[in-house]
Amino acid sequence: MILRLSKCILLAGVSFFFTLVVFNNLADYNANYQFVRHILMMDTIFPNSPSLWRSLQSSTLHTLFYHSIIATEAVIALVSWWGTINLLRAIRATPAAFQQAKSVGTVALTLACSLWLVAFLTVGGEWFLMWQSHGWNGQEEAFRMFTICAFVLVYLTLSEPEIRL
Repeated sequence: MILRLSKCILLAGVSFFFTLVVFNNLADYNANYQFVRHILMMDTIFPNSPSLWRSLQSSTLHTLFYHSIIATEAVIALVSWWGTINLLRAIRATPAAFQQAKSVGTVALTLACSLWLVAFLTVGGEWFLMWQSHGWNGQEEAFRMFTICAFVLVYLTLSEPEIRL
């Protein structure tokens, strides 16, 4: 029972995190918009980089990128809260039923890992060379969040041992 409860708590923690991320992105829209804009413009990478042809100068594209990130984060928040509720409802269920209840949380955490890996570490970090920027480099934060979400995903999907008294 305690392992099941710990899985619920960790998934709820991820849910709460993404809820705050979406709130902050909407409440202080410009702060993170500037981050996305500078990454896409590649205006703070190494001077005279031969990769500058990749930069996107269109504010419309900057806005589309940013909105797609916020929308993905909102979906992750909603789906992970749904997964948390499913786990809590099944906390006293049979092992098979509890394992089945993990599916929505598994989807949410997989989407979260994909967001950090693909959008931030791969597209932002490697395609737009975010790693070259001193002022607009979110690599460490993205790696931290990928790692947290991946850890919770692995832990969530592990089967709990059956304890017979």
